[in-house]
Amino acid sequence: MLDALTVATAIAALLLAAWCGWAAYRDQPTKDWHFIGMAVVSVLALAQLAVGVVQLARGQKPDQGSTIFVAYLLGALACVPVAGFMSLAERTRWGSVTVAAGGVVLAVLQVRLYDIWGG
Repeated sequence: MLDALTVATAIAALLLAAWCGWAAYRDQPTKDWHFIGMAVVSVLALAQLAVGVVQLARGQKPDQGSTIFVAYLLGALACVPVAGFMSLAERTRWGSVTVAAGGVVLAVLQVRLYDIWGG
C-alpha cells in the first residue's frame, strides 16, 4: 500500500466530514459543492483500490489475508457514494449528517486498511 495515498484519503475524508458536519450544524442539506467533495474523496478511494489490486497481482500479500483486505478496499470505495445517494433521499440537515458519517467511516477504514496490510 502507498502510505501517502492512505493518509491523503483519510485526511480528505475527515475534511469532507467536517465540511458536511458544518452544513448540518447550519441546518443545510448537501449541496452541489458537497457532491464535488464526495467525488474527489471517491476518486482517492478508487485510486487506493487500484493500487491495492495491482500490489496483490504482483504477488505482495497483506499480513492479515487478501480476502479481508479486498473486502475493506471495496467497502472504502462504496461508503462515501452510498452516503451521497442517501443524502439525496434526505434533503434536510440529516443528509449532511449522513455524508459526514460516511467520511468518518472512510477515515476509519483507511486506518484499518493500513493495519491489515501490515503497517
